[in-house]
Amino acid sequence: MRPVLYVLTFLAIIALGFWAYRENYATQAALKHVEGLQRQIADLREGLAVQRAEWAYLNRPDRLRELATINFDRLGLLPMLPGQFGTPGQIAYPTPDLPQIDMPVDIQGTQPQPESDL
Repeated sequence: MRPVLYVLTFLAIIALGFWAYRENYATQAALKHVEGLQRQIADLREGLAVQRAEWAYLNRPDRLRELATINFDRLGLLPMLPGQFGTPGQIAYPTPDLPQIDMPVDIQGTQPQPESDL
């Protein structure tokens, strides 16, 4: 009985060692994948920072003012004045579409019968 127990214990240790070996390599592969993703995220963030800096550089007020002055005749731009804006009372709000009443309901609970065209 003891030799069978020793063999089963030995096989269990071999199986656990094989499982630990596979898990180790799976973990290392997952860590390499995560490092690659983190590197990609860092590259994308750096690119985004560069694009934000370029956007801020291109939208400087003095540069836009100079471009508007240079292209004034071609664009026909005019300065904004307070009189160009409306008041909230001048806004035309849409009216809700109400459904058509086809058959009125009597308040007492009896409905009038629709007239039939004979």
